[in-house]
Amino acid sequence: MVRDAEKRAELMSDEDELVRLSKVMSERGICSRREADEYIERGWVLVDGGPVTELGTKVRRSQRVELADRGKDRQENRVTILLYKPVGYVSGQPEKNYPPAVKLLVPENQMEGDRGKIQRQHFEGLAPAGRLDIDSRGLLVFTQDGRLAKLLTGNSGNLEKEYHVRVLGETSERKLDLLRHGLVLDGKPLLPAMVSRLGPGRLRIVLREGRNRQIRRMCQEVDLKVVGLMRVRIGKIKLGELPEGQ
Repeated sequence: MVRDAEKRAELMSDEDELVRLSKVMSERGICSRREADEYIERGWVLVDGGPVTELGTKVRRSQRVELADRGKDRQENRVTILLYKPVGYVSGQPEKNYPPAVKLLVPENQMEGDRGKIQRQHFEGLAPAGRLDIDSRGLLVFTQDGRLAKLLTGNSGNLEKEYHVRVLGETSERKLDLLRHGLVLDGKPLLPAMVSRLGPGRLRIVLREGRNRQIRRMCQEVDLKVVGLMRVRIGKIKLGELPEGQ
């Protein structure tokens, strides 16, 4: 009885704690914190039915928070674009002599049968959700939706990312076991990975984290050289039949 009362008291104290409205909106998956600030300034956020327009406003976790109709319309019209990034393009900021992948997002590169056409307004706030290094190809997601970006780039360890990898070297079972569990990078153990053979010199690797050039470094640790790397899936989002460069 005493323990139950203590737990109820803790829950009540958490609900009564004042927290920034933008943080509450992000935690509840309403939108990202950056989007929340924009919506608050525009008067599109309702707390217990009333509009809030002052940035930095704090609310109790027990309060009802929702978007006004204008905010809901903005969320519903957010655009997400899937690109099959070729080798030689950088994911985000342009680097010397290497073009950014966003340059490929033009109407003539849209897959046949795609709904609608890319328009100027689709680039407002559009950003890659995660990275794919310049020497790799495959699925790259661009989105205006901060909720989706947070899901795809979070470090919860629950989101799977699947890669098809071509390697040089002997792919012994011992090496595959080390790739699955047993490697340490930058002094920190890696989360378990799913690793299987796709064919001679070809591996399927599924990760639940995204360290810098992780697969290349993992393979190097077991004397395998990566000569081709393609990302085919992020969570439930698949590359599918999307042609390269489209």
